[in-house]
Amino acid sequence: MKTGRKSIKAAVSIILTVIVLSGCKNFNNYYDNVPPAPPKNVRTFVGDNLVEITWSYNRESDVAGYNVYYSDSYWGEYTLIGSTESNSYVDYEAQNGVKYYYAVAAYDFNGNESELSYDEVYGVARPEGMNQKIYDYNQFPEISGYDFSEYSVVPFDENSDQFTSDMFFENFDGTLYINVWEDTDIQDMGPTTDLYEITEAPLSGWVPLNEGENVKYVEAIPGHTYIIWTWDNHFAKIRITDLTNQRMVFDWAYQLLEGEQQLKLKAVPAERKIPPLIKKKM
Repeated sequence: MKTGRKSIKAAVSIILTVIVLSGCKNFNNYYDNVPPAPPKNVRTFVGDNLVEITWSYNRESDVAGYNVYYSDSYWGEYTLIGSTESNSYVDYEAQNGVKYYYAVAAYDFNGNESELSYDEVYGVARPEGMNQKIYDYNQFPEISGYDFSEYSVVPFDENSDQFTSDMFFENFDGTLYINVWEDTDIQDMGPTTDLYEITEAPLSGWVPLNEGENVKYVEAIPGHTYIIWTWDNHFAKIRITDLTNQRMVFDWAYQLLEGEQQLKLKAVPAERKIPPLIKKKM
């Protein structure tokens, strides 16, 4: 029986070899010209003068790496900015306040490249700062406010000839507050592990203006992140890292692009695809 099984296995092997060879003019020159599928689940995470792009690994076993592209618009011409074997790439050339659209293509060991990813994904890098200090406006009015557009500590007073504070710090009878003027909004997003945990500003849930007052306020709590919607339609976020009765220390990020919520992801329906002709290879 052993001999019979070996003979059958050998015969089958010979038949398969003949079939494979007959299907190719030259077996030694066999070439795979089928491209991989486009990567899925493309996402962006913004920082200071950078945008990180991530995606899910392709399932094909012959995928060798990924090409990352950017454009000024979703339907525009895409330019190659880098390649990687991993499922993430950081665009260190991103300028703060500029919207960039990103797409990713997979390529295999034979150089076949997929279509661009179908997700509509953009990132808008924004400035940030760490360990900024402002002080109680009752005792130190000239250094109690912060102007995000100037990246600067300013007087709290909205009537100042030179500055307009987006927020200011207050110790009111032992309770500590973050104040904003009536034409600005604020809300407490709760405790966070770091400044980056809150990735997008909401459009609802803001603290109301109480009747007869000209400021809105929330209690200042260490470890909490707060979103501020400024009077000129920009979003900022701060996270309190240290707090005393006289001083508040915080990390901050500010979106330069008017009306942009820092990070917005939108899945594109499956039938909507980027035409491959717009893809530009370097």
